[in-house]
Amino acid sequence: MPITVWITSDFEHMSEVATDVVKKNIIRTIRQKKEFVLGLATGNSPTGLYKRLAKATNEGAFDSGRIRSFNLDEYVGLPGENIQQRVMHPESYCYFMIQEFFGLLKKKFIETSLPYGSLIDQKQLIKELKTYPEDWEELGREAGKSVVIKAKPASMYLAWIKTAILDGYRRKIRRAGGIDLQIIGVGGRGHVAFHESGIPFKNGQVLLVKLDDNTIANAVADGHFTSKKESPHYAVSMGAELVYQAKTVILLANGERKVRPVAESLLGEVTPDIPISYGQVYAKRGGHLVYVLDKIAARELLTSKEILKEKKIDIRIV
Repeated sequence: MPITVWITSDFEHMSEVATDVVKKNIIRTIRQKKEFVLGLATGNSPTGLYKRLAKATNEGAFDSGRIRSFNLDEYVGLPGENIQQRVMHPESYCYFMIQEFFGLLKKKFIETSLPYGSLIDQKQLIKELKTYPEDWEELGREAGKSVVIKAKPASMYLAWIKTAILDGYRRKIRRAGGIDLQIIGVGGRGHVAFHESGIPFKNGQVLLVKLDDNTIANAVADGHFTSKKESPHYAVSMGAELVYQAKTVILLANGERKVRPVAESLLGEVTPDIPISYGQVYAKRGGHLVYVLDKIAARELLTSKEILKEKKIDIRIV
């Protein structure tokens, strides 16, 4: 199936076009089956889409009571005395989703799920990793590293994380029948969720990711956390391999910071250095991949129309 790229004028126009694509997909799918499974992302890129999607369902365009959702990622190590405080911390992705989407719905989804990062005690995790170095390995070349827990680890805590937290989220998605439509953004290094640049694609289902020092320092500098000690050092995230198992994947990108990763993901080779480049593999396997970009993020694509045409990528300027 060819890749479709919608090029819009600005953030508001991008959000409007993306909402139309998502809404039509939902309406079409729930004519054919009982429930729609929606994959969600955090960050600024989808916020306009979420507001418009909530308005559409509140006005009766489709029944939000027939939707089940799964988010891409969640922090490990948020400040809090217990799980409830970590889940509802203002920097948690759960809190973000309530503020930006779930709280806007008059009729709630069947169920909303985020990776179970808040269940993990970061201090206990760090202690177990230090005590049982033979139980795990780090994979990745650049920023964050994927912490791969080996089969049958000696640490009962690491075994629980692998079985209940990581594999458990993957199993829940599978029990729901897989994701019908996954919304994603893209980071400045071409990463999706916390599948950072350099983390291998293979076995990239649900990842435990160690955040790099620069990411942690920036979170403190930007005022999200008061100190490095209080900042999360890990996250649980869908890997690219799982993200691109959805029936449809819609990528939103706007602004200057997204120009390079967007261009390299479609014009270049498939490489873990640009995790969203895995979308090329996904499309060749029959997946429905849609980019919705503003004209800034699309700048290099617009100057490479012949290459895109050779790759059978459908460019639509609206």
